[in-house]
Amino acid sequence: MQDDPYPVYESLRAAHPVYWAPPSNTWVLSRHADVEAAPLDPGTYSSASGIFPTPAGMEMTELFLPMIMTDPPRHSQLRALVSRGFTARRIASVEPAVMAIATELVEGFVQAGACDLVAELAGPLPAMVIADLLGIPREDLAQFRQWSSLLVQADPVRDQTGAGLAAAASLYEYFSGFLAQRRKEPRNDLISALVGAEVDGQRLTEEELLGFCLLLLVAGHETTTNLLANSMVILARHPAARERLARHPELHPGAVEELLRFDSPVQGLSRTLTRDVTIHGITMPAGDTVLLLFGSANRDERVFPAADRFDIDRGPERHLAFGRGIHFCLGAALTRLEARAALEVLLRTCPDWEVDEDRSGRLRYGPIRGYLALPMHWLPHR
Repeated sequence: MQDDPYPVYESLRAAHPVYWAPPSNTWVLSRHADVEAAPLDPGTYSSASGIFPTPAGMEMTELFLPMIMTDPPRHSQLRALVSRGFTARRIASVEPAVMAIATELVEGFVQAGACDLVAELAGPLPAMVIADLLGIPREDLAQFRQWSSLLVQADPVRDQTGAGLAAAASLYEYFSGFLAQRRKEPRNDLISALVGAEVDGQRLTEEELLGFCLLLLVAGHETTTNLLANSMVILARHPAARERLARHPELHPGAVEELLRFDSPVQGLSRTLTRDVTIHGITMPAGDTVLLLFGSANRDERVFPAADRFDIDRGPERHLAFGRGIHFCLGAALTRLEARAALEVLLRTCPDWEVDEDRSGRLRYGPIRGYLALPMHWLPHR
């Protein structure tokens, strides 16, 4: 499933569009129409009980309480607040900095003819960008990257969350001191804005502030890290498409959308039913959890013809890689910007890369699809 889940998804869509999965004690929706409709109805498909279908998953999800585990109206208030840090103007303003960081990172290894893409580009690039937005010192990034990786690898399905919870505790301790510092000496960064912000006349609680910091740090760069790693594998497997992209930079935005569709970094998230729901003749009872398979929806042939074919000319506007509705990924524009920057620099400096998939290390945690390590090599330009 983790090496290649897509044949299983195809079987689910064809024969079991509403499937009961006993090991996870959850219902599974796999067709695009059903997966798209669910998050558009938060009154029925609630996030208040977490986004993973197990008690251990609930414990992990509670770490991100302010945004992920709230329904309207509180979610609307909190999202309106934090979205101020991700306006179109703010994202446009950081584009030169993102391109400069990507260029600096690639120039650091391009002449060597080889790299671990995760360690040397896919991980550091989004971490540095989100750290700058939050106001986190660059010298703390290595430790943050380690904590974040432990959080993402914590597997609630197998009850392997100890290291992740310990990493979260370390992050909370760090951010507690950081928030106290920003209260005394506010700066022009997102954390200072959150500390001074009000929702309906009330300031955010310490718990909400800590949850926001953790969410923005982890979600702010883990999705992009995995998108970049997945993308370089896909493009190594499709050299003709990669050569076209190297010659035609104007195709990069559409290619990023197809990369998001073809191998989504977040394969699925859960909701809890507030009422009985009947789909395809099967009733899912109130109180049960439902896993929404974004990765399967993005390969649904009912919406994307020849869905298993990677096609940079597709223009997949209806992909669900960032979700839908009120929980649509807040950092989607930033992720797209970082992906375009990395793609542009790599295609300009080392466009003939190959990936050593036998030596790569894949993340082994159900909902998240990506790599812990990804060795790449190419012929250095002279």
